[in-house]
Amino acid sequence: MKTVMVVVGTRPEIIKMAPVVRALKKSRISYTFVHCGQHYDYNMSQQFIEDLELPAPNHSFRLKAYSQGIQTARIMTRMEQLVKETKPAAVLVEGDTNGVLATALATVKLGTPVGHVEAGLRSFDLRMPEEHNRRLTDHISTYLFAPTKTAETNLKKENVWGKICVTGNTVIDAVAQHLPIAEEKSAIMKTIRFKEFALATAHRAENVDDLRVLKNFIEAFKEAPIPVVCPMHPRTKKRLRQNKIYSKVRKCKNIQILPPIGYLDFLVLMKNCRMILTDSGGIQEEATSPNIRKPVLVIRLSTERPEAVQAGFAKLVGTEKQSILKAMNATLENQAVLPSKSPYGNGKAAEKIVEILKKELGT
Repeated sequence: MKTVMVVVGTRPEIIKMAPVVRALKKSRISYTFVHCGQHYDYNMSQQFIEDLELPAPNHSFRLKAYSQGIQTARIMTRMEQLVKETKPAAVLVEGDTNGVLATALATVKLGTPVGHVEAGLRSFDLRMPEEHNRRLTDHISTYLFAPTKTAETNLKKENVWGKICVTGNTVIDAVAQHLPIAEEKSAIMKTIRFKEFALATAHRAENVDDLRVLKNFIEAFKEAPIPVVCPMHPRTKKRLRQNKIYSKVRKCKNIQILPPIGYLDFLVLMKNCRMILTDSGGIQEEATSPNIRKPVLVIRLSTERPEAVQAGFAKLVGTEKQSILKAMNATLENQAVLPSKSPYGNGKAAEKIVEILKKELGT
């Protein structure tokens, strides 16, 4: 029987595809697990595979840090060769990275069906490389696994040719499956200096590569009404050092910088914080899980997760210092009761995806 190829390349992809891998195994469908090499650093990839107790990839590529064009081209070349050799029944990709687009292009040109998990997300902000990747991948995919009705509407408006299926988001599956493990294994709270804190992450190029925006974030965190714990992405740390800001940030009493941490530790931090400030898309979703349920202040100018905003979990606050501080104060003062259900599904998305594949592929 032909196999289903599951391709990951970054931390969020590993997390969101973990429930799909488990669902395939549970359904006794043969699969090949591939790491395409977009994040080659141990902390950004292999650590998460081990944390989630996933099988080691059947195939794994290691790529150096290239420009986006070269990175996309090299992943495309590697994946074309692998798909040729293994001849899978379908290839599953998740999200909006260069690795996703490269894999989808290589696959579709060989006549093999592509399944796009988390299809239909739109920020309508073409400054973001992710927006290019997700739009192009959607238009060449055979199966579009949309997490919400909003995503389905986006796809229909663009007249994509593939089959659209609303499944929920596998990130909710992942939180439900992994939080109990995280609470048992993680010791991260022993390292936190504060009794109550805001959890902050920032990594997007349009934010951290812009010195004015980066300084806004740091000044807001310094003056925040509660302390800020900041697991720092390598890109952000690099920009702070280049601009000779990093040492000053480390000395700030209101900010605690952590090195890049594993997924299980991050789940525990989300569970124990008062609020989350982030420019991450996946974190906006994770925070809506019934197991987490935390308010999120989105420090961006746009979001491709409007469902979290509409449900009352998230608020788009922009990148200006005063708007961030105002939103933090309002969140602490209002303490709104958040919904008990996530707008991203009931934690059964991976099972739905696998059932659809079984029907479509006849596996």
